[in-house]
Amino acid sequence: MTTNIVLIDDHKLFREGVKRILELEDGFNVLAEGDDGSAAIDLVKKYKPDVVLMDINMPGVNGVEATAELLEKYPGVKVIILSIHDDENYVTHALKSGAQGYLLKEMDSDALIDAISVVSEGGSYLHPKVTHNLVKEYRRLVSEEDALYDSDNTLSRLKDIEHRKPLHLLTRRECQVLQLLAEGKSNKGISESLYISEKTVKNHVSSILQKMKVKDRTQAVVISIKKGWVEIL
Repeated sequence: MTTNIVLIDDHKLFREGVKRILELEDGFNVLAEGDDGSAAIDLVKKYKPDVVLMDINMPGVNGVEATAELLEKYPGVKVIILSIHDDENYVTHALKSGAQGYLLKEMDSDALIDAISVVSEGGSYLHPKVTHNLVKEYRRLVSEEDALYDSDNTLSRLKDIEHRKPLHLLTRRECQVLQLLAEGKSNKGISESLYISEKTVKNHVSSILQKMKVKDRTQAVVISIKKGWVEIL
């Protein structure tokens, strides 16, 4: 099955590089290119793509504005934001607009392919570095809430409980992989940390997602944080 793509970025050289990567992969077809949000809206109307790869910072209509308008008119299209910013404010605005993916332009080709594959199948995909930053912010907010509860004596919390590992669900190796996912490591980074191949990492990640009954690694990390299965330093 072919995934049809519209590519929007105001830097032609970057567009050409992304297009070249996608053309080397089976199952991906770049239908058209544009350089701003207005062009994105026109091209989606004309070509009805499955996925739009959209730069976040563009002259005129930016990526966030274009995403919101696109999804209002064409709710079936899926948008992946491309950005140089890993700040949670940028990510939050992009996700609120309806984007189902957020990639940093420092991504490697494997991350790009994985993101399009996951999003085209209805999942969501965040660059590992972005996921790590969001999780850290989540933990900071939770810690602040805990401090307020404690100061008001409305809720007592034990601070020294050891993080529970989901050994009833995952193998020890899968627990290690899950921890490294929460730390924002890519498949390559995990393989280097655990001295295993990237193919083995992908197999472990697929097994984790299946056992946790989630669509993507972002959901797996968020659930693991909530359950205390991983530590975020």
